[in-house]
Amino acid sequence: MKPASESTLPILLKGLCLPTFAREYAPVAIQAARQGLSHEAYLLALAQQEASERTARRIERLLVDSKLPRDKSLASFKEGRLPPPARAALAPLRDGSFLDRATNLVVIGNPGTGKSHLLAGLGQELVRMGRTVLFSPTFQIVQRLLAAKRDLRLAAELKRLDRIEALILDDLGYVQQSREEMEVLFTLVAERYERRSLLITTNLVFSKWDQVFKDPMTTAAAIDRIVHHSVVIELNIESYRAEEAKERVASSKRAVRR
Repeated sequence: MKPASESTLPILLKGLCLPTFAREYAPVAIQAARQGLSHEAYLLALAQQEASERTARRIERLLVDSKLPRDKSLASFKEGRLPPPARAALAPLRDGSFLDRATNLVVIGNPGTGKSHLLAGLGQELVRMGRTVLFSPTFQIVQRLLAAKRDLRLAAELKRLDRIEALILDDLGYVQQSREEMEVLFTLVAERYERRSLLITTNLVFSKWDQVFKDPMTTAAAIDRIVHHSVVIELNIESYRAEEAKERVASSKRAVRR
């Protein structure tokens, strides 16, 4: 029979929320004995495993909570298609420090140019740095805020969203155009101004944002708050789908010639 201290060790470790310690202390002890490691080196090896797995679990939780599409990473994004100014603007964003300055990011381009893919991929990199991210179609966030306003909990909902370091509003141009929706969206923009980052994709240039905010004064105020501390990336490139369609046609022609 094992001594009481040994048999209770896994229970104590789990109680201390050290599951990797509890699982690995015995095999790591055997390895440490073989290598002649000191007690400190043995504990360091266990602590490193615990920290590594804890970080991996946290990142997985953040990825799930972020609602980011997993298939849209920067690795699968064809950065070579980006215009040189867009590539230059993207590069310094990848370390995530822009979030510390509450800098906004606006990606403007026609449908199919990869706006959502670009921000989803950047969002995944931010999550892997331990940053909190939420990816959502703009209309869903607006509906969420409208429901909160109806239930007299708008302030609480804005506070909940304030915990998100990078709030990605996808397809700003597709928001319905009711005054109520415009008001809650502007409230969100105003609340995050100089405090938290907004990352926005839109097919509308700024001169057409009155289609979203309706009132010229509100439109100007929203744009002013968003662009004051911001990076704007314009994707003046062909649609992925149009590009792929042309490639399919070209491939068919080459096949016929053979």
